[in-house]
Amino acid sequence: MKRFPVQCPSCDHSLEVKRLGCAHCGTEVEGRYPLPVLTALSPEDQAFVCEFVKASGSLKEMASIMKISYPTVRNRLDDVISKLKIFPQEDTP
Repeated sequence: MKRFPVQCPSCDHSLEVKRLGCAHCGTEVEGRYPLPVLTALSPEDQAFVCEFVKASGSLKEMASIMKISYPTVRNRLDDVISKLKIFPQEDTP
C-alpha cells in the first residue's frame, strides 16, 4: 500500500493540499490547505490512534483489544505522542 506523501522529495519541507475534487459530480476546490498532522503518522500509528479513540482513551481496553500488556500499550501511546510533538500544530478556532 502506498503511503500518503507528507514531505517534499526535493527539499524535505511539508507538503500541503492544493486541490480537492469530488469523484461523484466533478466539483473541484482549489487553495492551500495544510495536511492534518495525523497524516504524518505511519498507517499503523494512525490505526492505533483510531482504536484508542474508539476505546474512549482506555489503555486497559486497548491492552485487551491488542492482546498485549498495559505497559506495552502505554509505551506505544507515548511513542505516538512523541511523534506528534515533532509536527507543528495549526491554530484551531
